[in-house]
Amino acid sequence: MATIAIEGARKRYGDTDVLHGVDLDVADGEFIVLVGPSGCGKSTLLRMIAGLEEITSGTIRIGERIVNDLAPRERDIAMVFQSYALYPHMNVADNMSYSLRLKRATKATIDTAVAGASRILGLDPYLARRPKALSGGQRQRVAMGRAIVREPRAFLFDEPLSNLDARLREEMRAEIRQLHKRLGATSITHDQIEAMTMADRIVAMHDGIVQQVGTPLELYDRPANTFVAGFIGAPMMNFIEGTVAGDRLTLASGTTLTLPAALPGASSVTVGVRPEDVELAAPGADGVIAATATLVEHTGLTCLVHGEAGGVRVTALTLERPKLAEGAAVGFAFDPGKLHLFDAQSGARLN
Repeated sequence: MATIAIEGARKRYGDTDVLHGVDLDVADGEFIVLVGPSGCGKSTLLRMIAGLEEITSGTIRIGERIVNDLAPRERDIAMVFQSYALYPHMNVADNMSYSLRLKRATKATIDTAVAGASRILGLDPYLARRPKALSGGQRQRVAMGRAIVREPRAFLFDEPLSNLDARLREEMRAEIRQLHKRLGATSITHDQIEAMTMADRIVAMHDGIVQQVGTPLELYDRPANTFVAGFIGAPMMNFIEGTVAGDRLTLASGTTLTLPAALPGASSVTVGVRPEDVELAAPGADGVIAATATLVEHTGLTCLVHGEAGGVRVTALTLERPKLAEGAAVGFAFDPGKLHLFDAQSGARLN
């Protein structure tokens, strides 16, 4: 397999900059997931690595080779597309072996490679079928199998699970992770839903700029800024405006809290708190936001309680099953030690 090193990679279309100097090192055998809103440059970066998009400036290395000017076929990378991109007139075995046949590999080599990939992906019963006779999950397996038989140095996945329903997506997520472990392949994909469960590291991107790189729990527990804090995690983190004077935090709702440590030099802040760190409490108690319940969502295992107090919106995630009607009084309490504090202007993390 191979390392992938991206240094100062930029992409411009006419006068529009899409990527603004991306730096990223991917270790041999690492599984990286790119996340960010639509249009942030995730697919463009993948396509630049694969050679499907030219790099405007900067350097991309695969292993020890700079690949900026190499054609896609010379980069020894396999890309699995969202649309599967299977040949409809070929059966599964022919789809999987197509690249090897183009290389004029021997029949024995082709048969061995197809049999190995088919066994790994559970495709043996479907080798004689054409794509139209397969389910979405089976087609995705074929697309992955076509990549595996090439024995590439790295795999790139362009939202491989987005066309699948929720149940199939869950199954394929586990299969891709197991496949990654079995092959020890360097892999890069972008899929927000799968990031927390599949990634060794997550790369959070916004407007063509890398905001933070780290393990899933690093981004979840210590987001670098309000963008990462709001993008990673579901339900989304609560954000409340406030002011800090020493160790005293005053929220926009008027609630005051004592912080574990003073925050020197800070005045206006954005306070972030995960819904699971919000507790339901008596509305009149000290340090509690007295709010009005706007929506109560029972999901089975958990319950989401949404409330509003003077324009401040808060969501609590609880294992309880509170009997709250919309419009009822509800209190939200926070552990000051679990609050995330960000600069109100720049959005950068302060604590």
